[in-house]
Formats: sequence, structure tokens, C-alpha cells
Amino acid sequence: MRALRHAWLIAAKDVKGSARDRTTVFFNLLFPFLFVALFGYIMAGIGSEDSRLELHVVTQEDSEGLGYHIARAMEAEDEEELDAGEPLIVWNRDYDEAFRAVTEKRLDGFLLLPDGFTEGISRGYGSVIEVVADSEAIYNRAALTAVADSIAYQIGLQQVVRGSISGLMLDAWVDPAGDASRIGEQLPAYLSVQAGVPMRPSLVEYEVERVGDVEAEEPATYVIPGYLVMFTFMAAANSAEIIVRERQNRTLERLLATSVRREAILAGMFGGIAFKGLVQIALFWTVGLLLFHLELGASPAAVILLSLSMVVMSAAFALMLATLARTQRSAGSIATVASLVLAPLGGCWWPLFITPRWMQFLAKLTPHGWATTGFNKLLIFGSDFSAVVPEMLAVLAFGMLFGAIAVLHFRTSAV
Repeated sequence: MRALRHAWLIAAKDVKGSARDRTTVFFNLLFPFLFVALFGYIMAGIGSEDSRLELHVVTQEDSEGLGYHIARAMEAEDEEELDAGEPLIVWNRDYDEAFRAVTEKRLDGFLLLPDGFTEGISRGYGSVIEVVADSEAIYNRAALTAVADSIAYQIGLQQVVRGSISGLMLDAWVDPAGDASRIGEQLPAYLSVQAGVPMRPSLVEYEVERVGDVEAEEPATYVIPGYLVMFTFMAAANSAEIIVRERQNRTLERLLATSVRREAILAGMFGGIAFKGLVQIALFWTVGLLLFHLELGASPAAVILLSLSMVVMSAAFALMLATLARTQRSAGSIATVASLVLAPLGGCWWPLFITPRWMQFLAKLTPHGWATTGFNKLLIFGSDFSAVVPEMLAVLAFGMLFGAIAVLHFRTSAV
């Protein structure tokens, strides 16, 4: 009981000392939200709904041509009246300007109904629908090709229908016994088989079903968890400087002289650092929920436990750093460098899933990488509790490693 009381007193002393330091309070509790507000504004476009696919159509025919009427019929009158997922068709009336825009990469591509398109269709020798696209615009080129295939299919089908009806009419006219009823009976057969080739719709058919509106992702979903990990770790690491200072001015030796056990000193220091971390994460999530409209996903309990795991790991790292650092200045320098290196490497400044694979691999070597991956799973991808158990265990494993090093090498003497 005496050891617990000593640990409590040491932790309370550490917390009170930090609370009296206005600079520490500002940088640990208020300064992080300046980053949240700034980078939340910068990342406002990330996670928003996909932009509508825009397809351009160009015709070289005049107002009497079939290509002109096809382009005019396809042109969207009002973008707001289009259904969700439906592409926006734009009629470019100047071929040279559209071609120049593609070469200058201001336009991904366009569909060309060339001059003579109507004559080729009407005379029966056919025509060509061209797709002019940038080599890098893969999806736009595929969409334009699909539209060209659809136009060609519909025109071809109309030609088949017209030829079939003309043949039936000619057959009925030549045969004196022919009448309209005979035409009606033979028409389906002519439409189903033309020149021995069965006529049927496309081999692949699809339907577009609108389930709901796509809403933009709240930027705080990316920003707050990352900066929670970064600043919780940074504040804890900077506490190592205080421990080294107390060791250098022999405060720890005096505690031992007053029958305070070594374990109580370690527990008190760990408790003080962890309590400050708890205040930080409570403030982060409270502000995130109330001010930035953050949602805790499908498993709020997992979010809380992962945050607590981060606090435990950070406090253990601070003790380890205080044990290994010989001077107060070196402890502060190492804490700053470690915080600023591990933060971007571990995905605190940007989501790890948008980074190269080699960077995602390196992130697994840091506790930050595991923590941010867990928060991304919960808050962005809607995972449940079981999905982030590996991340929680990994963060705690780092904490146990740091804590074991601190316990084995902790010393109260400056020598």
C-alpha cells in the first residue's frame, strides 16, 4: 500500500508540474488542433464523391447529317437532371479545338462522327466511328469505345430491320397470294436470323441501381486519428526530459533515501505520463465528435481501446528514453527527432493506404504504423472490433518491449 501511495504522489507531482507550465499545456493540448484545422482544410477533397464521367462527342457533319443529330441527341441539356452514375455527354462543335485539347492534355478524349458518316450508312457500305483519346486516359477511352460500340450496334440493328421489312414486302408483292398476315408471321424469323447469323443483344448486359447518395468523407476522419497518435507520442516522449533532469539534480536519489522503492518511482512516472496521455486522447475525441462531427465507426469500443494502447506504448517509450539518455538535452533532442520521423513514416500525416508498398512495409516497423492502420480500419473502412485486434496487440507489444528495456536499465543516479 505504501508503494502505491508513493507512486500516486509521484504521478500527481508530475501532472501538477505540467499543468502549471502554460507552454506545455498549449503545445500538448491546444497546438495539435491548429494542425487538425489546417490539414483538415487541405485534405477536404480527399474521400469526396467521384466526379461525374464526362464524355465528349464531335461531328464533322452539318445539320442535315445523321452524325449531327446523334451528337445533338446525346448532348446533356442539364447536368443536374442526370441520374447518379450517368455520364455527362458534351458536344464539342469544333473538331480542331477538341483535337488540340487532347494533344495538350486538357481533354482525355472524344468520340468522332466523321464527315461522310451519313452517306456511308445510307448507301450501305458503312462508315467508321473514331475514338480520339489520350494514351494515359484508360478509363475514358474504354467508356468512349463502349459508346461507339453501342451506336454502331443500334445503327446496324436498324439496318437489319429495314432490310428484313423490305425483303418481306418484296416477297409479298411478288407472290400473288401474299398478304399482310403473312408478313406478320415471317417478320420475327427475319429479325431473329439475318444471313444465317442469329441477332441478339450484347453478350453482356448490366443494370445500374442507385442505392444511395455518395457523401464526401469528413476530413477529420483522416486527420484527427493521425495527429492523436503523433502528439500523444510526442508529449510522452518529451516527458523523458523531465525524468532525466530529476535524475541529474539527484531528486530520484533523495526519493530512494526516504524509503521510496525503485518500483514505486517507475510506476509513478509511468502513471503521470499515462494520465496526461489520457487527457490528450479524451480532448481529441471530444473535440472531434462535437466540433468536427467525427464518427467512431461500427465499434467505438475498439477506437477507445486502441487509443489506450497508444497511451500505454507512448508512456513506456518515454521511460525507456529517460533510461537510455544521459543528459537532459539529448533526451529532448531524441524525443523530437523520434516523433518527427515516426509520424510521417507511420502514416500520421497521410493515410498509409495511399502510399507506396515499400512505405507501408516500413510503417509496420513502427508503433505509429500499426495504430494509424487500426484507426483507418475502424473510422474509414467501417471494420468491426475483431479486425483491429492485430493492431492493438502490435501496439501493446511495442509498449511491453519499451517497458522491459526501461525496467532493466532504469537508474536513479546520474553517474
